[in-house]
Amino acid sequence: MSTASAKDFTETELIVCAAAKMLARSRTVFAGVGLPTLAVDLAHRTVNPSIQLIYESGVAGAHPESMAEGIADSVVVSGAEAVVSMHALFGYVLQGGNVDVGFLGAAQVDRFGSLNTTVIGDWESPKVRLPGSGGAADIMANAGEVFVVLRRHDPAAFPAELDFVTSASPVRAAEQPDFIQPRGFGVSTVITPLGILRRRERLGELELSEVHPGVTVEQVQEATGWDLAVAEDVTQTQAPTAEEVRLLRDEIDTVRLYLR
Repeated sequence: MSTASAKDFTETELIVCAAAKMLARSRTVFAGVGLPTLAVDLAHRTVNPSIQLIYESGVAGAHPESMAEGIADSVVVSGAEAVVSMHALFGYVLQGGNVDVGFLGAAQVDRFGSLNTTVIGDWESPKVRLPGSGGAADIMANAGEVFVVLRRHDPAAFPAELDFVTSASPVRAAEQPDFIQPRGFGVSTVITPLGILRRRERLGELELSEVHPGVTVEQVQEATGWDLAVAEDVTQTQAPTAEEVRLLRDEIDTVRLYLR
């Protein structure tokens, strides 16, 4: 595959390509539809042909024949290696320790990698009600590690304190004396329009490890609602290659369902 950088790419394409490269050594990925699905599909075609995609609707080893619009879309079953009940999927596959990476979205992320997908604003009178956990809380607790992708990076999306904790990080669990520590590492990586944040220690906090082309460290810090730590070896995110962009546009998301 050609490694020449694309001359023209969108913010979304940059995020998806960065995520796909991180899946090079992952075997099983529990992902939702949207950008996570794009990233897994791209990784399968470029850096990891043996990657296995799992949907929470009970589909394991998914090979959808076209871009899925939701986890219940019939295309996620086409070509799948197994379709099981949700009880079996969560009980045996996820809680059995058979998922390397959980790939989630969120409305808010805090410094320790806890996620909010429930409400924005006060619980009793929120500005926005969100879909809630779905399978995210279980994925957070049981996947080997969790990647999170956000389409925005500002203090509202990265606040000092979440409006609601939907999926708690191991740090949050450790703060409660009667809580059992989850199996999984929790959020290890957050990919945003500005850069990539990583949490290197199980009970540590996120730090800036990569900035996207044209973005400075100071811009990322100013857009974060807490005093964001910065890695000593911050690098620039690799730009998408021309072939990666072609695959995304011409083969993976031809109807521009998620690319925008």
